[in-house]
Amino acid sequence: MSISATEASTSTTSAFPTGTPTTSASTEDKQMFLELMVAQLRYQDPLNPADSGEFLAQSAQFTALEKMQDVSDRVGALLGSQMAFGAGAMVGQSVSWIDADGVTTHAGVVAGVTFGAQGPVLDIDGSQVPLAQLLSVGATTAPAAPDPTDTTTA
Repeated sequence: MSISATEASTSTTSAFPTGTPTTSASTEDKQMFLELMVAQLRYQDPLNPADSGEFLAQSAQFTALEKMQDVSDRVGALLGSQMAFGAGAMVGQSVSWIDADGVTTHAGVVAGVTFGAQGPVLDIDGSQVPLAQLLSVGATTAPAAPDPTDTTTA
């Protein structure tokens, strides 16, 4: 006896995860799988029982899928942390960015970083610029070294 899937399971992820894994969806998926397996066992033909190897294979596939989802969640959290550290390191750097219109470019120095649900937002000369709009990053120009032949400063 074969049971086909009747609904798709989808998940939405953002570039900057909030750090809360989807445990309720995982629990519901486990419960649905177990209910389907019990129903399959309950209504099978006693003269033609289902192969136990097939049940083991289904269980192994479900476990593998569950582990892959866990790895995906952890990689997403790692990416979010990496973006946060990278954005924090930009404070004091000169950057150029493009406006939301996709045409106008600006330049300035990053004064600070705010972390929101959509990712890091840079404070550049009073403007709030999402990290995705940056075009280039470079170090600010260092102050000029004092001239050793200048005798006006003592």
